[in-house]
Amino acid sequence: MARKTGFLFHELYMWHNTGQAALWYPSGLKVQPGEHAENAETKRRLRNVMEVAGILDHLVEVRARPVTDDEILRVHTPDYLAGIKEMSKGRGGDAGETTPFGHGSYEIACLSAGGTVAMVDAAVAGTIDNGYALVRPPGHHAEPDIGRGFCIFSNIGISVEHARANHGISRVAVVDWDVHHGNGTQRIFYEDPNVLSISIHQDNWYPVDSGHIDQTGEGAGVGANINVPLPPGSGRDAYIGTFERVVAPALRRFKPEMIVIASGYDGSIYDPLGRMMVTSTVYRRMTQIMLELADEMTGGKLILSHEGGYSAAYVPYCGLAVMEELSGITSSIRDPFEEIVDSSGGHQLYAHQDDVIKKAETLAAAVPAG
Repeated sequence: MARKTGFLFHELYMWHNTGQAALWYPSGLKVQPGEHAENAETKRRLRNVMEVAGILDHLVEVRARPVTDDEILRVHTPDYLAGIKEMSKGRGGDAGETTPFGHGSYEIACLSAGGTVAMVDAAVAGTIDNGYALVRPPGHHAEPDIGRGFCIFSNIGISVEHARANHGISRVAVVDWDVHHGNGTQRIFYEDPNVLSISIHQDNWYPVDSGHIDQTGEGAGVGANINVPLPPGSGRDAYIGTFERVVAPALRRFKPEMIVIASGYDGSIYDPLGRMMVTSTVYRRMTQIMLELADEMTGGKLILSHEGGYSAAYVPYCGLAVMEELSGITSSIRDPFEEIVDSSGGHQLYAHQDDVIKKAETLAAAVPAG
């Protein structure tokens, strides 16, 4: 079934400068200069494969606009915002923890958050049924007073607050399938019973000592935060099982008016910054599940905001699978790695993975009911 699927991209996202590094470690006397893991290539290649596959012609173009300082301040502190602006006027700096940026990245980060906001606006207006914001820099690690893990502003956090302030939406679910814990989203909404945050990530990976299963919210927000810290090496059955046994029941109990996905592809089998075994087939199935839930509860309002994913070779095919499902369009390109990665060992559900999912199932049953 073809859908009105929005797509958002801006060339300036590719101009965000993370400098030279070895993966993420800055170059210096002991580290030869190289390309930072969070560079433009994986995002550009995702957009390019969509064009070659013929999907772009069938999508609804959504244009980004920069968020204002007032919109940023719904989530971030004045001192943090002022520091980012000041560094951006010069040669750049670091937003806090492993988040380097260059001159002008404040403006680009505003446009990145504004891209996710624009997609929310389009979904609420009915211009689109669902949409994908291919934004950069990413956002799910950014906390109110510090940037972390390549993220400057919380793209999704700002967008959720925008939807609540401007569109009368009160209950929002954020589902994060990036391989790293969505610590920023968790911190922003940790005491909020009207934002359900679900993060499926590699156990104790990044940030270290973050995203534990017993972190379920505080105060009025108790129960509205679910972490599913899957063991390294988790693949098809662990991820799909998590969505069927935890994510779906939690969302049905919570009854959101809008669903936003933090769409990172660093859980993929070939990613250098993760140790999971997710394939394009798994991303396709997770998208199908989320579409079914959105159709059931939100009238189809499903927004995806791009986060991590650092395999330039494989990210495009994972993203293409997601876009095919969102739009209902079968493209001319098949994942060339599919036969090898889907037939490799390790995709079955192991007991130690099942133990984590069983614990998370109890959390889904305790989500604040809508």
